[in-house]
Amino acid sequence: MKLYKPTSPGVRGMSVVSYKKLTVSKPRKSLTKGVKRAVGRNSAGRITTRHKGGGHKRRYRDIDFKYDKRDIKATVETIEYDPNRSGFIAILLYADGERRYTLLPQSIRVGDTVITSATADIKVGNRLPLSKMPVGTFVYNAELKPEGGAKIARSAGNYAEVIAIDGGFAHLRMPSSEVRKVRDNAWASVGEVSNEEHKLVNIGKAGRARHMGIRPTVRGSAMNAVDHPHGGGEGKAGRGHRRARSKWGKPTGKGHKTRKPKKYSGALIVRRRKVGKKRG
Repeated sequence: MKLYKPTSPGVRGMSVVSYKKLTVSKPRKSLTKGVKRAVGRNSAGRITTRHKGGGHKRRYRDIDFKYDKRDIKATVETIEYDPNRSGFIAILLYADGERRYTLLPQSIRVGDTVITSATADIKVGNRLPLSKMPVGTFVYNAELKPEGGAKIARSAGNYAEVIAIDGGFAHLRMPSSEVRKVRDNAWASVGEVSNEEHKLVNIGKAGRARHMGIRPTVRGSAMNAVDHPHGGGEGKAGRGHRRARSKWGKPTGKGHKTRKPKKYSGALIVRRRKVGKKRG
């Protein structure tokens, strides 16, 4: 982490991730493309996630989440920054000459070799089926369905832990503390996602948040009663409800469960995630 000296109110307490481990400053042009960001809108253009929009223009790095090049060794050629995700990325140079972007795990350096194979060693960066993983292995880029592409544990510093292999399923402890069953013939990569210091970053000032595409958030208690359940009242009033509510009157925060009780994947949940302030 890099901590700034308090030369102005904006940078007092501000911090950034150290980028000393990066080897290049510009992405490989053949592996990038322009992309229109959704900025919180759905296909009809309606806002479905508030407080998103603006921000710096980005080039999309085409990350390989399918990992369909099997039994071919690859060498880590570069370590790069990706504005579209929190973890670092790397270019893999395969033995047949092809290059692909991949998520970089911790402790991997330029020149290291990795492989996607059912007979691969349990080594950081290697990818193999969950049935081949010993109990206690940390994995990232795990599939929810066989050949479905990496879906689980892709953010900076994240990993899922294999805690059991039983009856054709692997039991994974998710980053959220949920324990979930996944078919044991689904694939995953060994290790943890890089840039574990990402969660320690203090944005420091509003302008930096706007550069990141984060728009201002107004407190419900600062609104009028017509605009929010917490709004209205003379002076600084209490919210007037037993539980905190969203703009649409639904309970929010304080450990309130929002998952649908009959969700299609409910049968695969072994243990629900811990919610609230005491989440482990």
